[in-house]
Amino acid sequence: MKHSMFGKKLKMRLGGGIVIAVILMAIFAPLLAPHDPYDQDLMSRLIPPFWNAQGDWTYPLGTDNFGRDMLSRLIYGSRLSITVGVAAALLACTMGTILGMWAGYSGGYAETAIMRLADAQLAFPDILLAILIVAAVGGSALNLILVLGLSGWTVYARVMYNMTRSIRERPFVEAAVSHGARSAYIIRQHIFPQLIPVLTVVATLQVAQMILQETALSFLGLGLPPPTATWGNMLAEGRDRMWAAPWISNLSGVAIIILVWGINMLGNGLREHLDPNQRGRQ
Repeated sequence: MKHSMFGKKLKMRLGGGIVIAVILMAIFAPLLAPHDPYDQDLMSRLIPPFWNAQGDWTYPLGTDNFGRDMLSRLIYGSRLSITVGVAAALLACTMGTILGMWAGYSGGYAETAIMRLADAQLAFPDILLAILIVAAVGGSALNLILVLGLSGWTVYARVMYNMTRSIRERPFVEAAVSHGARSAYIIRQHIFPQLIPVLTVVATLQVAQMILQETALSFLGLGLPPPTATWGNMLAEGRDRMWAAPWISNLSGVAIIILVWGINMLGNGLREHLDPNQRGRQ
């Protein structure tokens, strides 16, 4: 029991620490970045990181093909990754939660229309749907948020639909109905509070998914246009120089892995902490 609780707390603390560190790095990017991430210096191009014999501490993580400081670009790139990931997850969460609760509580035509729409969208992989839409409307921060949010709402809708159907049969909901409470009041006061723990876990894990999809779109040239400092753009810029300058892609790849791993650790820790079945076995 103690080992189980320690494991859950360790996951949340480790994952939360990574996420908080990256958020602080993004917020204070102008103070932390040693150089302008867009400042080009062709005389300093392709300088390796400090651990290489040819490295230069002026550029601790080296430079890219245009002489731009890699550390500064990594720091500024975290801003866009977090902003797009969180905003897209919030949009998907809002849409999916509202539609899922509506379908689960109302039933009838609303349930049929919403859940068949969700089924139809689930037939297409999220990333494929995002690629098709972004290719049509163009890449920008707002477009990425809208596209990823609209492609990700089905996850929330499915979870909220199933939970709402279960909760609406419970005695306290039936009692509210028998006393003449309106549907909107019952959903707001009795059903939604029961969904918050699960919703928190799903939203946390979906942020990581949104960040990966934004990175994939940027890598494919469908995200924010170069020279915008994003981790996906940095991956794409370094793919043609993997042998000559592997740090360009490797550093951004490591940053993505660490952030996504931290978010997943936080989400898994929250899930285990909030799961009543897990608590009951302790």
